[in-house]
Amino acid sequence: MSTSASDAIARIRNAPETSPFVVAQLGQSLDGRIATPTGESRWINQDAALDHLHALRAAVDAVVVGIGTVLADDPGLNVRRVPLAAGQQQPARIVIDPSGRLPADAKLLTNDGAQCFAITAHDCPASPPCEEIRLNCRDGSLCPKAVVSALFEKGFKRLLIEGGAMTVSNFIEAGAVDRLHLLVAPLILGSGKNGLNLEPIDKIDEALRPPSHVYVLPDGDVLFDCDLSATRANS
Repeated sequence: MSTSASDAIARIRNAPETSPFVVAQLGQSLDGRIATPTGESRWINQDAALDHLHALRAAVDAVVVGIGTVLADDPGLNVRRVPLAAGQQQPARIVIDPSGRLPADAKLLTNDGAQCFAITAHDCPASPPCEEIRLNCRDGSLCPKAVVSALFEKGFKRLLIEGGAMTVSNFIEAGAVDRLHLLVAPLILGSGKNGLNLEPIDKIDEALRPPSHVYVLPDGDVLFDCDLSATRANS
Protein backbone atom coordinates (compact mmCIF):
# COMPACT_ATOMS: atom_id res chain seq x y z
CA MET A 1 0.00 0.00 0.00
CA SER A 2 1.43 3.38 -0.98
CA THR A 3 1.26 6.28 1.43
CA SER A 4 0.54 9.24 -0.84
CA ALA A 5 -2.38 9.60 -3.21
CA SER A 6 -0.30 12.18 -5.09
CA ASP A 7 1.27 9.16 -6.82
CA ALA A 8 -2.12 8.46 -8.41
CA ILE A 9 -2.32 12.03 -9.71
CA ALA A 10 1.23 11.82 -11.06
CA ARG A 11 0.27 8.80 -13.18
CA ILE A 12 -2.28 10.97 -14.95
CA ARG A 13 -0.01 13.99 -15.40
CA ASN A 14 2.77 11.77 -16.77
CA ALA A 15 0.60 9.83 -19.21
CA PRO A 16 1.84 9.93 -22.82
CA GLU A 17 0.14 12.54 -24.99
CA THR A 18 0.26 10.50 -28.19
CA SER A 19 -3.15 8.95 -27.47
CA PRO A 20 -6.13 9.73 -25.22
CA PHE A 21 -5.78 8.97 -21.52
CA VAL A 22 -9.06 8.53 -19.67
CA VAL A 23 -9.53 8.37 -15.90
CA ALA A 24 -12.97 7.80 -14.38
CA GLN A 25 -13.86 8.50 -10.76
CA LEU A 26 -16.68 7.41 -8.51
CA GLY A 27 -17.32 8.02 -4.82
CA GLN A 28 -19.32 5.46 -2.83
CA SER A 29 -20.06 3.91 0.55
CA LEU A 30 -18.60 0.63 1.82
CA ASP A 31 -21.65 -1.18 0.46
CA GLY A 32 -21.31 0.32 -2.99
CA ARG A 33 -23.99 3.02 -2.75
CA ILE A 34 -23.64 6.47 -4.28
CA ALA A 35 -26.87 7.93 -2.88
CA THR A 36 -29.73 7.18 -0.49
CA PRO A 37 -33.10 5.98 -1.86
CA THR A 38 -34.22 9.64 -1.91
CA GLY A 39 -31.21 10.63 -4.01
CA GLU A 40 -29.19 12.38 -1.32
CA SER A 41 -25.48 11.96 -2.08
CA ARG A 42 -23.67 14.91 -0.49
CA TRP A 43 -21.01 14.07 2.07
CA ILE A 44 -20.81 10.33 1.44
CA ASN A 45 -17.13 11.04 0.86
CA GLN A 46 -15.23 13.39 3.12
CA ASP A 47 -12.93 16.39 2.67
CA ALA A 48 -9.80 14.51 1.57
CA ALA A 49 -11.77 12.70 -1.13
CA LEU A 50 -13.16 16.02 -2.38
CA ASP A 51 -9.63 17.43 -2.43
CA HIS A 52 -8.58 14.44 -4.50
CA LEU A 53 -11.43 14.99 -6.95
CA HIS A 54 -10.32 18.58 -7.48
CA ALA A 55 -6.72 17.42 -7.92
CA LEU A 56 -8.02 15.07 -10.61
CA ARG A 57 -9.74 17.97 -12.35
CA ALA A 58 -6.53 19.98 -12.19
CA ALA A 59 -4.58 17.10 -13.78
CA VAL A 60 -6.72 16.74 -16.93
CA ASP A 61 -7.58 18.79 -19.99
CA ALA A 62 -11.34 18.23 -19.75
CA VAL A 63 -13.96 17.01 -17.28
CA VAL A 64 -16.82 14.96 -18.74
CA VAL A 65 -20.26 14.38 -17.22
CA GLY A 66 -23.57 13.05 -18.48
CA ILE A 67 -26.61 15.29 -18.79
CA GLY A 68 -28.31 13.39 -15.94
CA THR A 69 -25.64 14.62 -13.52
CA VAL A 70 -26.09 18.19 -14.73
CA LEU A 71 -29.86 18.08 -14.29
CA ALA A 72 -29.67 16.40 -10.87
CA ASP A 73 -26.70 18.16 -9.26
CA ASP A 74 -25.86 21.23 -11.41
CA PRO A 75 -22.08 20.89 -10.80
CA GLY A 76 -19.65 23.70 -11.57
CA LEU A 77 -16.87 21.25 -12.55
CA ASN A 78 -14.16 23.81 -11.82
CA VAL A 79 -11.03 23.51 -9.68
CA ARG A 80 -11.49 25.22 -6.32
CA ARG A 81 -9.98 23.08 -3.56
CA VAL A 82 -6.45 22.77 -4.94
CA PRO A 83 -4.26 25.38 -6.69
CA LEU A 84 -3.81 25.38 -10.43
CA ALA A 85 -0.27 25.54 -11.77
CA ALA A 86 1.03 28.94 -12.86
CA GLY A 87 -0.60 29.85 -16.16
CA GLN A 88 -2.91 26.82 -16.10
CA GLN A 89 -6.49 27.29 -17.25
CA GLN A 90 -9.53 25.66 -15.74
CA PRO A 91 -10.17 22.33 -17.49
CA ALA A 92 -12.73 22.30 -20.27
CA ARG A 93 -16.21 21.15 -19.27
CA ILE A 94 -17.94 18.57 -21.43
CA VAL A 95 -21.57 17.41 -21.21
CA ILE A 96 -22.75 14.26 -22.97
CA ASP A 97 -26.24 15.37 -23.98
CA PRO A 98 -27.68 13.31 -26.87
CA SER A 99 -31.10 14.98 -26.92
CA GLY A 100 -30.18 18.60 -26.18
CA ARG A 101 -31.44 19.06 -22.60
CA LEU A 102 -28.59 21.24 -21.25
CA PRO A 103 -30.13 24.25 -19.44
CA ALA A 104 -28.84 27.67 -20.46
CA ASP A 105 -28.32 28.56 -16.77
CA ALA A 106 -26.27 25.47 -15.84
CA LYS A 107 -23.37 26.32 -13.52
CA LEU A 108 -20.83 24.67 -15.77
CA LEU A 109 -21.57 27.36 -18.37
CA THR A 110 -20.17 30.04 -16.04
CA ASN A 111 -17.85 32.31 -18.02
CA ASP A 112 -14.54 31.82 -16.23
CA GLY A 113 -12.37 31.27 -19.29
CA ALA A 114 -12.91 27.50 -19.50
CA GLN A 115 -14.14 25.99 -22.72
CA CYS A 116 -17.48 24.21 -22.65
CA PHE A 117 -18.83 21.68 -25.13
CA ALA A 118 -22.06 19.74 -25.40
CA ILE A 119 -21.71 16.41 -27.19
CA THR A 120 -25.00 15.71 -28.87
CA ALA A 121 -26.54 13.63 -31.65
CA HIS A 122 -26.40 14.60 -35.31
CA ASP A 123 -30.19 14.61 -35.50
CA CYS A 124 -30.78 16.50 -32.26
CA PRO A 125 -33.06 19.45 -33.13
CA ALA A 126 -31.96 21.55 -30.15
CA SER A 127 -29.00 23.91 -30.24
CA PRO A 128 -26.99 23.70 -26.98
CA PRO A 129 -26.11 26.93 -25.13
CA CYS A 130 -22.38 26.33 -25.77
CA GLU A 131 -20.10 24.92 -28.44
CA GLU A 132 -21.29 21.59 -29.76
CA ILE A 133 -19.82 18.35 -31.02
CA ARG A 134 -22.30 16.22 -32.97
CA LEU A 135 -21.86 12.46 -33.20
CA ASN A 136 -23.86 9.49 -34.43
CA CYS A 137 -26.34 8.27 -31.85
CA ARG A 138 -27.56 4.70 -31.41
CA ASP A 139 -30.56 3.80 -29.26
CA GLY A 140 -30.39 7.19 -27.58
CA SER A 141 -26.73 6.80 -26.56
CA LEU A 142 -23.43 8.14 -27.80
CA CYS A 143 -20.50 5.74 -28.15
CA PRO A 144 -17.94 6.40 -25.37
CA LYS A 145 -15.01 5.66 -27.69
CA ALA A 146 -16.39 8.10 -30.26
CA VAL A 147 -16.67 10.73 -27.51
CA VAL A 148 -13.04 10.17 -26.48
CA SER A 149 -11.83 10.34 -30.10
CA ALA A 150 -13.77 13.53 -30.81
CA LEU A 151 -12.36 15.23 -27.73
CA PHE A 152 -8.83 14.09 -28.56
CA GLU A 153 -9.22 15.70 -31.99
CA LYS A 154 -10.11 18.93 -30.19
CA GLY A 155 -6.82 18.73 -28.27
CA PHE A 156 -8.17 17.26 -25.03
CA LYS A 157 -5.69 14.47 -24.35
CA ARG A 158 -6.37 13.70 -20.70
CA LEU A 159 -10.02 13.25 -19.76
CA LEU A 160 -11.79 12.83 -16.42
CA ILE A 161 -15.13 11.00 -16.60
CA GLU A 162 -16.61 12.41 -13.41
CA GLY A 163 -20.17 11.20 -13.49
CA GLY A 164 -22.68 10.05 -13.03
CA ALA A 165 -22.55 6.37 -12.24
CA MET A 166 -24.29 5.40 -15.48
CA THR A 167 -21.82 7.41 -17.58
CA VAL A 168 -18.83 5.95 -15.74
CA SER A 169 -20.27 2.44 -16.12
CA ASN A 170 -20.88 2.97 -19.84
CA PHE A 171 -17.30 4.11 -20.42
CA ILE A 172 -15.90 1.12 -18.51
CA GLU A 173 -18.21 -1.29 -20.32
CA ALA A 174 -17.06 0.14 -23.67
CA GLY A 175 -13.39 -0.34 -22.76
CA ALA A 176 -12.79 3.42 -22.90
CA VAL A 177 -11.15 3.91 -19.48
CA ASP A 178 -7.44 3.67 -18.61
CA ARG A 179 -7.77 4.14 -14.86
CA LEU A 180 -10.62 4.13 -12.36
CA HIS A 181 -10.33 6.11 -9.14
CA LEU A 182 -12.84 4.58 -6.74
CA LEU A 183 -13.18 6.56 -3.50
CA VAL A 184 -14.74 4.44 -0.75
CA ALA A 185 -16.05 6.05 2.44
CA PRO A 186 -16.25 4.17 5.77
CA LEU A 187 -20.02 4.46 5.67
CA ILE A 188 -22.79 1.88 5.30
CA LEU A 189 -26.05 3.11 3.79
CA GLY A 190 -27.75 -0.28 3.56
CA SER A 191 -29.92 0.79 0.62
CA GLY A 192 -29.97 3.33 -2.15
CA LYS A 193 -28.50 3.84 -5.59
CA ASN A 194 -25.73 1.47 -6.69
CA GLY A 195 -22.44 2.71 -8.12
CA LEU A 196 -21.05 0.70 -11.02
CA ASN A 197 -23.55 -1.28 -13.08
CA LEU A 198 -21.96 -3.47 -15.76
CA GLU A 199 -23.27 -6.31 -17.87
CA PRO A 200 -24.02 -9.47 -15.79
CA ILE A 201 -21.43 -12.23 -15.70
CA ASP A 202 -21.86 -15.94 -14.93
CA LYS A 203 -18.45 -16.81 -13.51
CA ILE A 204 -16.04 -15.09 -11.14
CA ASP A 205 -13.19 -15.51 -13.61
CA GLU A 206 -15.11 -13.25 -16.01
CA ALA A 207 -14.95 -10.37 -13.51
CA LEU A 208 -12.61 -7.43 -13.86
CA ARG A 209 -9.72 -7.75 -11.41
CA PRO A 210 -7.52 -4.79 -12.34
CA PRO A 211 -4.07 -4.19 -10.83
CA SER A 212 -4.65 -1.54 -8.17
CA HIS A 213 -2.85 0.84 -5.84
CA VAL A 214 -4.62 1.52 -2.53
CA TYR A 215 -4.31 4.75 -0.53
CA VAL A 216 -5.85 5.58 2.85
CA LEU A 217 -6.74 9.27 2.83
CA PRO A 218 -6.19 11.40 5.97
CA ASP A 219 -9.82 11.36 7.16
CA GLY A 220 -10.48 7.66 6.54
CA ASP A 221 -11.76 7.37 2.97
CA VAL A 222 -9.85 4.87 0.83
CA LEU A 223 -8.78 5.45 -2.77
CA PHE A 224 -8.51 2.47 -5.12
CA ASP A 225 -6.50 3.49 -8.19
CA CYS A 226 -7.38 0.72 -10.65
CA ASP A 227 -5.49 0.11 -13.89
CA LEU A 228 -8.04 -0.70 -16.61
CA SER A 229 -5.67 -0.17 -19.53
CA ALA A 230 -5.55 -3.89 -20.38
CA THR A 231 -9.35 -3.93 -20.63
CA ARG A 232 -9.21 -0.92 -22.93
CA ALA A 233 -6.52 -2.50 -25.10
CA ASN A 234 -8.53 -5.70 -25.50
CA SER A 235 -11.92 -4.13 -26.20
